[in-house]
Amino acid sequence: MPLALLALAIGAFGIGTTEFVIMGVLPQVADDFGVSIPTAGWLVSGYALGVVIGAPLLTVLGTRVSRKKMLMFLMGLFIVGNALSAAAPSFGLMLIGRVIASLAHGAFFGIGSVVAADLVAPEKKASAISLMFMGLTIANIVGVPGGTYIGQVAGWRLTFTLVAALGAVGLLGVAKLVPEQGKPRAGNVRAEFAAFKNVQVWLAMAMTVLGYGGVFAAITYITPMMTQVAGYTEGAVTWLLVLFGVGMFLGNLLGGKFADRALMPMLFTTLAALAAVLLLFTATAHNKVLAAITLTLIGALGFATVPPLQKWVLDQASAAPTLASAANIGAFNLGNALAAWLGGVVIAAGLGYTSPNWVGALLSGTALLLSFLAAFLDRRTRRASDSAPAGSPHPQAQRTSTPIGH
Repeated sequence: MPLALLALAIGAFGIGTTEFVIMGVLPQVADDFGVSIPTAGWLVSGYALGVVIGAPLLTVLGTRVSRKKMLMFLMGLFIVGNALSAAAPSFGLMLIGRVIASLAHGAFFGIGSVVAADLVAPEKKASAISLMFMGLTIANIVGVPGGTYIGQVAGWRLTFTLVAALGAVGLLGVAKLVPEQGKPRAGNVRAEFAAFKNVQVWLAMAMTVLGYGGVFAAITYITPMMTQVAGYTEGAVTWLLVLFGVGMFLGNLLGGKFADRALMPMLFTTLAALAAVLLLFTATAHNKVLAAITLTLIGALGFATVPPLQKWVLDQASAAPTLASAANIGAFNLGNALAAWLGGVVIAAGLGYTSPNWVGALLSGTALLLSFLAAFLDRRTRRASDSAPAGSPHPQAQRTSTPIGH
């Protein structure tokens, strides 16, 4: 694999750390600014909203420059946002810093996915994407618990200062290692938006929202679930999240490897297994050992869906993949927000701290049904292409322009 993937993984590591480390230092931030925990929670929600908005917006704005230059700009934006968060004299300015940093998130992973896929042979595209996302999974094993520990011992401002420094390393890596690939094809914004005429792109994003959203339904409320139901101490939650991160790391590697061999069968398997394990978590959450094992499996199965879902979007929007790829990253965060809200609804309804697990199972199960629909439509399009008379458009061209409602 090209060394340029290392630069992308370093950037992903920094982005993954800043996204999740705020959850570990939220009480300290709330105390320093004199706000309540729910108010401080806007630092999480504001980041997610920034990803959803920033992913398509910055991707469109970046269609007139090379992908390498855009990646460098995004890492610069990331550095500024985290530096502002570290130095913010007020809660409002820290929230602005979080939003600025989040704007880089979706576009970096969206454009980075296209760059990573273009660096390798067609049969290794999903593996290349998974190697970039490896930085995000390692962040949950090392960056998030490490940043949480530093924030608790030396102050949360140092945590965000170090994250900004990580961004500087990522920027240098992109500048030195990522080759110039020219502007996105034709540099045409309309061509990028045209990809959304394909129903498969919308199905892929819906699968992303619901499939990975199922994971966040459970993980958002993992602290009360593990302390109030499983019987762990609050201090043990950090290491439980490390186990979750280890699962993400392994799932990401396996997802990329097997998606290159059989993409849709891999997606069927992981979504079905994820729904089953989430449902099982409602029972295993009552036992410390089983809860830890199940949490690791949720991380593995949840992130095993990421490379195949991202590659499916790239395949279906191959004529202009950059915007669709970035929008799919935004869909992950939209799923996170939706699942967290639904999990809160069932807890508030008095159904207990394990109830978000069956909400997650329902979401992932629905994503599985959508994946069956996507595979059916893909087979039908292929059959129509094979039976088309000589001189008709190339099968791939027909595949990437399947209209909604076709």
